[in-house]
Amino acid sequence: MIKLFVTDIDGTLMPAGGRVSEKNIAAVQAMRRAGIEVAIATGRMYRAALPVAAQLKVPVPIIAYNGALIKSSAGEVLHTRYLDAPDALRLMNFFEERGWHLQSYVDDVLYVPERNDCAKYYEDAQKVEAVEVGWSGLRERVEGITKLLSIADTPDETAARLAELESIFGGQVEVTRSAPRFVEFMARGVSKASAIKILADKLNVDTAQVMAIGDSDNDLAMLTGVGVGVAMGNAVPAVKAACKLITDTCDNDGFAAAVYDYALSSPPFN
Repeated sequence: MIKLFVTDIDGTLMPAGGRVSEKNIAAVQAMRRAGIEVAIATGRMYRAALPVAAQLKVPVPIIAYNGALIKSSAGEVLHTRYLDAPDALRLMNFFEERGWHLQSYVDDVLYVPERNDCAKYYEDAQKVEAVEVGWSGLRERVEGITKLLSIADTPDETAARLAELESIFGGQVEVTRSAPRFVEFMARGVSKASAIKILADKLNVDTAQVMAIGDSDNDLAMLTGVGVGVAMGNAVPAVKAACKLITDTCDNDGFAAAVYDYALSSPPFN
């Protein structure tokens, strides 16, 4: 029996830049009526995830920053884990030397060295406003960083950078690709999967009773680390390959289909 259902946001619960559909909202509320806890797990900032959670019209825990923060939609902090300052400084120096964009998150505030096209792209997509502080300003704020995020101009450029970054920093910090142009860095051991384990323990739920759904590379660990992982129809190939269950696409309300087909069905799946 599923007791906790964890969902990614962008490309899963709703299209990037869109709103949660009425079908998906109804599916969340149906789970809550059935006694299933529902949580959000996202790479987004908490304040960028909160308006999405509000659309669901039920209280939900929010796993933000790919697992570095767990906070209820009512504002209660359940868990935090920050990047070590020396690791953050090494990453900042590396990116500045190459002239690559990098942005930082401290106390749910987005800091950028300059408000260039990459920063503006992120602001538009996430409906947040960045604070421009220069590279020196980033380095002055290395305590309490939940994550760093880089943005490349193209998916191919992102893939090339990711390989280099994993080879250099992979043993020191968590490195993950969360979108075609995004690479993110968290403290070693931080992931959506590790945060789900922490949340499940707080709710007295065994991970075998957790179902998770997602579409991107940063969802892989949580989809394979819970009892049941569901891939969206629009998921990247690696996610589809890792999941036995694949639902419809985000545009076709695949989230709601997964809820009714797997989480609320009896038996829940074959």
